[in-house]
Amino acid sequence: MANKIRMGGLISGLDTDAVVEALVSTKKQKVTTAKNDQKKLGWKQDIWTGINNNIKGLFQSHVSSMRFSNAYSKLKTTVSDSSVASVVTGDGAPKTNQKLKVESLAKSAYLTGRDLNGDSSEKTFTAASTLKDLGFEGTGDTIKVNIGGKEIKSLAVDENTTISDVLTTLKDAGLNASFDADTQRFFINSKATGAKNDFTLTDSGNGALAALGLATASDADKAAEGYDASQYASKIDGTDATIYLNNAKFTSDSNTFKINGLTITALEETGSKEVTLSTDTDTSGIYDMVKNMLAQYNKAINEIDKYYGAASARKYSMLTDDEKEAMNDKDVEEYENKIKSGLLRGDSNLSSLRNMFTEVMNKGFEVNGQTYYLSSFGIGTGSYFDTPDNEKHALHIDGDKDDPKFKDKTDKLSAMIASDPSAVEGFFKELSKELYSRLDGMSKSVDGRRSYGSFYDDKKMKTDYDGYKSTIKTLEDKANDYEDKLYRQYAAMEKTLQAMQSKSSALAGLMGGGS
Repeated sequence: MANKIRMGGLISGLDTDAVVEALVSTKKQKVTTAKNDQKKLGWKQDIWTGINNNIKGLFQSHVSSMRFSNAYSKLKTTVSDSSVASVVTGDGAPKTNQKLKVESLAKSAYLTGRDLNGDSSEKTFTAASTLKDLGFEGTGDTIKVNIGGKEIKSLAVDENTTISDVLTTLKDAGLNASFDADTQRFFINSKATGAKNDFTLTDSGNGALAALGLATASDADKAAEGYDASQYASKIDGTDATIYLNNAKFTSDSNTFKINGLTITALEETGSKEVTLSTDTDTSGIYDMVKNMLAQYNKAINEIDKYYGAASARKYSMLTDDEKEAMNDKDVEEYENKIKSGLLRGDSNLSSLRNMFTEVMNKGFEVNGQTYYLSSFGIGTGSYFDTPDNEKHALHIDGDKDDPKFKDKTDKLSAMIASDPSAVEGFFKELSKELYSRLDGMSKSVDGRRSYGSFYDDKKMKTDYDGYKSTIKTLEDKANDYEDKLYRQYAAMEKTLQAMQSKSSALAGLMGGGS
């Protein structure tokens, strides 16, 4: 509303502003109340979003997959000498012991150029140096880059071709290439291992490679009298890896092999020695899966308990702007947190969720003719008297090394996974199916009040929150209109009083004038 200049009670002597403010205060309080109610509803939405995310995490990331047998088909392969190979166990790998021998590792091809200065230190070459600088006197030449037996790039050179030009061609061909001005040498290597990534450099025979220090010695060169290795580049060929698994030969251009469900990465050649690969149930993997599921469950149930059983916050009214102005930000935050903590106290949705969770987690499931409970696997709640109120339904695993209060207890879960994995699988499959079914039902749309995947009335809350916008606008308009009306009435009264005063003064003047 635009600012208006209003005159006070000049004739009546009334403090018009104070009178109007007092009369309008009730309507303005309605605006403040609506704004506070909207703010508290926004806080409720934020709290529910956090709770909902915790429950969805349990629903989608844990119980959804733990309903099925393949979640428990976790295998692990150990290597008798871990320096020889590492192994990742995938689906379909057999539970068995196998023999592995690493005959050779895959290698990248490397070429180290000749020292272009030789025994002399008179010249120092750089990437800008030309073939003429290097002593090339030919009319021209062509350098070819072959990878895996195929020509990839070629470069026509003459005395004006620079070292940089050569490097660009090598890189364009897919090689790593550099020229080290300190050692005056080229360094070239293939980007990947294996024979198919090996490379060779050739020229047309006019000596470009020799001038660049990239010519390698042939067998004939090496057999010739006076052969000097320092006059040639040094080359290591790219080679494949070769392993024997149960005496069957396998080759690869990398050191990683995928064989019958195992991903084997060779790390060290063994010669004639063999190592053992032992594949068996990954008890630690199944344990961690259960532990992670329970950790997510605890996040969800602890939040539910925290807000459902919170202390009443009725004695804390919303702060006014003046009250906030008189407090620092930290005090305002702490005060408002007290209000937030009690917003879902005794909430019916929280009650339904808590009852469902505790009911399912206390339920027994029959596996192989025997009924098991979480307690059968050493899983239960903490002592009632030693556990905080918002953690009384949290579940702990006996022997869990990360749980200070339970780490010294007997680890029944690991023992059961090792001795009776079918019982573990059967129980947690049924528990997960039950949780999934119940959560799926509770997250379905209910009369348009909630969207699928939400465990509270998110749509209804959003509609209510948005509804406050129009309510607040209507109340503000009413308060402003009422305020304007009062000012008009008081202005009219002042005008009437002023007219009456003028008439009275005129009458008094006439009477005085006749005496």
